[in-house]
Amino acid sequence: MIIGVDTGGTFTDFVYRDGEKWGVYKLLSTPSNPAEAVLEGLKQLAGGKEKQIIHGSTVATNAILERNGAKTALITNEGFEDVIEIGRQNRSRLYDLAYRKEPHIIPPELRFGLRGRILQTGGELVPLDFQKAEELVAHLKELGVESVAVCFLFSYLNPSHEQEVSRLLQSAQESEGNPFGFKVSLSHEILSEFREFERTSTTVINAYVSPRMEHYIGYLIDELNREDSLGIMQSNGGSISAETAMRESVRTILSGPAGGAVGAFEIGGMAGHSKLITFDMGGTSTDVSLIDGELTLTLESSISGYPVKVPMIAIHTVGAGGGSIARIDEGGALKVGPESAGADPGPICYGKGEDITVTDANLYLGRLIPEHFLGGRMALMKDRVISYFEEFARRMGLSPGEAAEGILDVANTAMERAIRVISVEKGYDPREFSLFSFGGAGGMHAAFLARLLNIPRVLLPQNPGILSAIGMIMADVIKDYSLTIMQGQDQVSFKSLKGQFKDLEKKGMDDLLAEGIAPENILLEKYLDMRYEGQSYEIIVPFDEHFIEGFHGLHEKTYGYRNEDKSIEIVNIRVRARGIPEKPSFPSAKKMVKEVPGDSLLGEKKVIFSHDALPTKILAREKLLSGNRIDGPAIVVEYTSTIVIPPFATASVDAFGNLVLEIVA
Repeated sequence: MIIGVDTGGTFTDFVYRDGEKWGVYKLLSTPSNPAEAVLEGLKQLAGGKEKQIIHGSTVATNAILERNGAKTALITNEGFEDVIEIGRQNRSRLYDLAYRKEPHIIPPELRFGLRGRILQTGGELVPLDFQKAEELVAHLKELGVESVAVCFLFSYLNPSHEQEVSRLLQSAQESEGNPFGFKVSLSHEILSEFREFERTSTTVINAYVSPRMEHYIGYLIDELNREDSLGIMQSNGGSISAETAMRESVRTILSGPAGGAVGAFEIGGMAGHSKLITFDMGGTSTDVSLIDGELTLTLESSISGYPVKVPMIAIHTVGAGGGSIARIDEGGALKVGPESAGADPGPICYGKGEDITVTDANLYLGRLIPEHFLGGRMALMKDRVISYFEEFARRMGLSPGEAAEGILDVANTAMERAIRVISVEKGYDPREFSLFSFGGAGGMHAAFLARLLNIPRVLLPQNPGILSAIGMIMADVIKDYSLTIMQGQDQVSFKSLKGQFKDLEKKGMDDLLAEGIAPENILLEKYLDMRYEGQSYEIIVPFDEHFIEGFHGLHEKTYGYRNEDKSIEIVNIRVRARGIPEKPSFPSAKKMVKEVPGDSLLGEKKVIFSHDALPTKILAREKLLSGNRIDGPAIVVEYTSTIVIPPFATASVDAFGNLVLEIVA
């Protein structure tokens, strides 16, 4: 069996292929130990069958957000111990006069400098102080340090000092017969690029989360059968082996959302939609991304304020989801999120929660159908919700219905702002895109967001609640490599640059062969990081014979101008090694049927839209046929999601079974 697994804050999602049979499954997450839900789902679906598993995990992300990673030390050059604290001059909260930086995940007492210096040419100016290094290793053991980040200046040109410290750390634990001593992260292996702050920060994050990830993945592997294989989704839209993920855990920070973006890109492309704004609303948060013909990658990501300079799909996240808690602040204003009820205790309607959530508001308005939630496998308690809404509305001076619609309006506004960040603020017009909605809660909000943003249509795939897991099955195996070369336009040619790629290409080919990818299924893509001389940031340009013109064109597209009289610098070279596995195919319907089948109608009920209770049809999605057309208001229910078609929208089913909503008013 091939199984994709996505762990979220509220639900853990599974999609599987067993021979020619496809299926989906959801169960509540287990926040105290996410592996329990994963293993329970695998047991329910596969029993003792041989499994190939691709897993998107939140372990690394949560370790940073919750600040419960490993006890980590930093070893760097003498005098540079506080680079990670000083950072850049960028101020995220420029006008906050009371702003104070949070303490760094590595406190000052765990930052250590060693004498030794590599020059910007790669030559050694000052040898490494071995005696101090040996004393430091002994001191780290006394302090109970679990993980060590090693980052020396210009190690991407000459890693000898980092390698020497690594050998000392390894020999110290081997001499005591303890193979589980220090976890070591070397900056030249994690990020072989210049800019010591970003390289140090990325290496520190890897060191901080890797022991937690190693423990989590190791626990899964111990519980799986020996013949099972486990791959881990990366933030760049590809998967890697479990062994690589344990060593380079920083690459898995946004693995779940990346799976969703890959799934949207593949399924949207099949249906003929190349310009997409993806909208993934789950139980805890909402992730949005923009696809203009291809997945957008970024090297400027950060998590909890810490730069992480590895390639990631450009995804923007806000704390608004089905489990987001509504509250009244001290000034009497309605606030929604970012706090979430999660899976335990969950929304009020789940049976244990005491705080009103977005899910409860949808249920109160009639937009969630209790008897069809999760295919009828999980009962929602609407009666329990009513008294909470009556009290909440009384405090606000509104009717319960007005309070519920207010909660949804506030949540929608937060998600609208997130979409504007990745579209309007980047120079894209949302009217030129389709909104690709998925996640368990996305279908209830997508049409309202589209109207707010003047997006003409919404695309909802089959089983939108588990699209991230589908994306993991459809993802390539991807490994990214980079190297700083810092050469001017007059120093390079197409031929000379081609030669400089050879070492990275060999490493990419060797690593993918080691991951079990056949040579004929390996594709090596080459890129350059380029900038005009004097600029501080670079543009990633595909490498071909026309790379100079390619840079000018991309610069003009990004910033609105080109300057062909200005000299160009090639800062980094990049290789993306892509292993292309067999991917699932989705057949298209050969016949389009306009009339909705009678057995798809499950009933009719009153649902509140804009303060009015309107008669609304309830339809079973699995009974709908390609070509069917549905006028709003209507609610379409399926196992993984509920889709609301408001009075201002119409829906049709395309040849691939996607539900396409057109915003008509």
